[in-house]
Amino acid sequence: MNVTLIVPELDKNSFWAASEFQDIFDVNHFIRSLRDEVRILKKLPPKLNKRAVYSLPPVSWSNISYYIHQILPLVRKYKVVRLNKTDARVANNGLPLEIQKLRCRVNFHGLRFTSQIEETGRKLVRILREKGPFLVLHLRYEMDMLAFSGCSHGCTNDEVEELNTMRYANPLWKEKDIDSEMKRVEGLCPLTPEETALVLVALGIDHNVQIYIAAGDIYGGDRRMEGLKAAFPNVVRKETLLEPSDLRFFPNHSSQMAALDYLVSLESDIFVPTYDGNMAKVVEGHRRFLGFKKTILLDRRLLIGLIDQFMSGSLSWDEFSSIVKEAHADRMGNPKKRVSIVDKPKEEDYFYSNPHECLQLLDEPLRTT
Repeated sequence: MNVTLIVPELDKNSFWAASEFQDIFDVNHFIRSLRDEVRILKKLPPKLNKRAVYSLPPVSWSNISYYIHQILPLVRKYKVVRLNKTDARVANNGLPLEIQKLRCRVNFHGLRFTSQIEETGRKLVRILREKGPFLVLHLRYEMDMLAFSGCSHGCTNDEVEELNTMRYANPLWKEKDIDSEMKRVEGLCPLTPEETALVLVALGIDHNVQIYIAAGDIYGGDRRMEGLKAAFPNVVRKETLLEPSDLRFFPNHSSQMAALDYLVSLESDIFVPTYDGNMAKVVEGHRRFLGFKKTILLDRRLLIGLIDQFMSGSLSWDEFSSIVKEAHADRMGNPKKRVSIVDKPKEEDYFYSNPHECLQLLDEPLRTT
């Protein structure tokens, strides 16, 4: 297309975004590392600054033809075009190999965190490594996540009311009337801390392993974490491993704190996400890129049914544990091809969770599952 990219801006209207691109990523490295592929500028040249900017959201899951025949003519006409939505705007499959590999170069080489985030992340990993193996648990059980998703299993009546109030008050969250239990049974809710503890024990995770919580404040606090901490006494967080002075650069910046969790997640012996959000998907793909590091991809729909059967007494512990282990034996981040579903991109594997075009496969041949 021969188009110049201006360093991206983060969505200021998003509930979760409170940082600038340069607060999280090394901008100079971003520009330098991709200079042979894309011309990138930090800001618009003065002569274009006064020009009206044409803004639009690209069509989701679009192929190369869309950008050449729909977007490029707009660039030629208006000179400056702002793409105000960039999540899931490029197809997962059916793109030229060089484009897929460029996506990997951007993700795994071009996007490097700032020196402060990188240094603090390395310090966290060093502290954990000194004490032995560690598992990173991406425990998506923060208040905003529960309010957004409408998932409230195990919450008190007051908490359910608080979550509903938060959801209805946010105009950006379009879905308001949500049946929490139906979503849970369908596997569309993040696992609760209590459910997560059961699953980790059933999978045979060592009770003495360090479990690093990659998340914000867990909704319900200590009350909801009791079961997990009873099963795994060595539960830690960045706030418990570091001194307050180590985190002084990141006050009230959830995106920067998430970047620290991302770095620790990459280095962990095992990564377990309790919900398949964007960060979980990208960490999964990055760990595949780093050599298919163990990532346990939980089948939430299956697990909820099994947990409810176990809690009701219709499954013994041995039966429950055996089924959980068998069901996840091939869900460990092993080499495989992405699942492609024609005309249903939302239901297929996301490119970033398994960028198999970019991976140096091990001796095991590619499999489609």
